Amino acid sequence: MIFSALLLVTLLPYLTLQASVDVGIVNGTEARPHSRPYMVSVQSKNKHKCGGFLVSEQFVMTAAHCFTEGKNLTVVVGAHDHNDGRRMEVKFYHIHPGYESKSLLNDIMLLQLRIKVNKSNKVNWISIPKKDKDIKAKARCSVAGWGKITTNGAASAKLMEADVTIFDKKACKKYWGETYSTSRMVCAGGHGGFCQGDSGGPLVCDKVAVGVVSFNEPNNCDSPTFPNVYTKISKFVPWIQCIFGGVKQKLDK
Repeated sequence: MIFSALLLVTLLPYLTLQASVDVGIVNGTEARPHSRPYMVSVQSKNKHKCGGFLVSEQFVMTAAHCFTEGKNLTVVVGAHDHNDGRRMEVKFYHIHPGYESKSLLNDIMLLQLRIKVNKSNKVNWISIPKKDKDIKAKARCSVAGWGKITTNGAASAKLMEADVTIFDKKACKKYWGETYSTSRMVCAGGHGGFCQGDSGGPLVCDKVAVGVVSFNEPNNCDSPTFPNVYTKISKFVPWIQCIFGGVKQKLDK
């Protein structure tokens, strides 16, 4: 089964392993306030649901599975405590057309904000890859979010962060089997990692967002035996550029 924040969905029959989605930072530390000005809290009915991150003045990137039909999302920018910061309305939801809710393939979404954000020391966007390329195994990266800090514990109101290490894609495939796409996913592990409430947050390597928190081993955030899985952003550069370009064209008319 895949666990989401609001519901359980059944994996396709060919999946041989289990995965947990909509998952806070475990074995991490509290981030220095506003040291990650790109981080946003994606909320439903003013309650934190997922992580996300600014990739431009008008777009937030997050996981596609954070969207729920009929329930409007808002994002809070410039926050260290997710109850603070500025609340922004979402104008359009750009869910990748190839997103598969059961397999979590192409688990990526762009939230187009109704109003552009102003860059400040608390609010800024992060760079994303400009072309498709693999992330080197053993690279030291980081993940951050407001989710649970233990498997059965409470979520953190303060932004937490943890260092993680990239796994070789063949090793990821060996762990996750048919669940794992070597071209569209990347996995990482280490002493820390993510848990429930962190979905949609960024995997950051060398100050570039290279992945989106997607899924992990269920009911075992504290000491997972399988590496955490992220959507590989670089694979979706053409789609991202198409969305950005389409919005710019509308504004130029």
